[in-house]
Amino acid sequence: MNTGPCQALRISRAVEEMPPSGIREFFDLVLGMDNVISLGVGEPDFATPWKICDAVIDSLRRGMTSYTSNYGMIELRRAIAADIQSRYGVEYDPETEIVVTMGVSEAMDAAMRALLNPGDEVLVPEPCYVSYPACVSMAGGVPVTIPTTIDTDFRPTAGDLKRAITERTRGIILGYPSNPTGTIMPRKDLAAIAELAAAHDLFVVSDEIYCHMTYVGEHTCFPALPGARERTLLMNGFSKAYAMTGWRIGYACGPAQVIEGMVRLHAYTALCAPIMGQIGAIEALTNCEREMQDMVRQYDQRRRVFIKGLNDIGLPCFEAKGAFYAFPSISHTGLTSKQFSRALLFEENVAAVPGTAFGKSGEGYLRCTYATSMENLKEALVRMERFLDKLKAGKVRIEE
Repeated sequence: MNTGPCQALRISRAVEEMPPSGIREFFDLVLGMDNVISLGVGEPDFATPWKICDAVIDSLRRGMTSYTSNYGMIELRRAIAADIQSRYGVEYDPETEIVVTMGVSEAMDAAMRALLNPGDEVLVPEPCYVSYPACVSMAGGVPVTIPTTIDTDFRPTAGDLKRAITERTRGIILGYPSNPTGTIMPRKDLAAIAELAAAHDLFVVSDEIYCHMTYVGEHTCFPALPGARERTLLMNGFSKAYAMTGWRIGYACGPAQVIEGMVRLHAYTALCAPIMGQIGAIEALTNCEREMQDMVRQYDQRRRVFIKGLNDIGLPCFEAKGAFYAFPSISHTGLTSKQFSRALLFEENVAAVPGTAFGKSGEGYLRCTYATSMENLKEALVRMERFLDKLKAGKVRIEE
């Protein structure tokens, strides 16, 4: 009798060929370790503002535990439309041009499935969030990564993108402020990309989940650029700015025909985002601006201290102006990103993600989040400096 794995349950070739998330792969190592300072998970260390919890508890007492519209609660869609209009002057019809999803990652997946046919190419500047190329591939498309470097502060230019356009190119995915680099995009650079997209009839998906964490200058909302709204899907959510990662509420805004296509997919795979999270999101948008701004101010304080500290201990780091990540270079050590991250974890119990988790052009870098306490950040700097000293002295065992 065959007691091995059932062949009928073999996974598909597409999934077999998909690499595991570099973030999760690395953090499996952390499980079970004590006294680890984690600079790895992109998650606020703040608790969700209590007003949000209180509003949801009250809704539970009133028995609000049902499905909602596949599009999401109309009250939330109206609040989202009002928020975007007031901040950036971009108008969306809450009836037809907004869908509430379970985070931006689900919105990205639905968008790629709604827009792509097999073989369609999508330009993805990297280093980038791990889901972007994966979502293109899962939809049968081909992600075409555009490497960026420290020389341009990890920003792609319209020229970089133009050189990668072929007759099969359908769109561009942008994510600024950036995870993992913390770079932001100046308005003029985004405007040039908007003109390029119009000239080549490309769609643009703009993931702006970190828009409130822009510490220098003002955030530019991509669909607010001239001529961009009608070819852009704007994505955002509540995880980062309102410390609501576990609530899983995101949204996409765009032309009605694309949103309707996304809702068809969303209806089959998720039905709707959880009503509790949607009620919390309404409270966030209507009553938690002060709490959100307080958290952003603390991130900015940590950003200044941590990036200066990295440079001081000998890990060169460009000035990240957004999100809550620093992206220091480790290339001068002669180690790969993965070797450095593993050795740092095992020698000093500091967890940071190898830059290569975010694409090949992340080699030579680490992603370190400063969404942790100032006390932890200062202790992490002490441990990282000690690690560098041991490395110079040849006292660190490096795995091949």
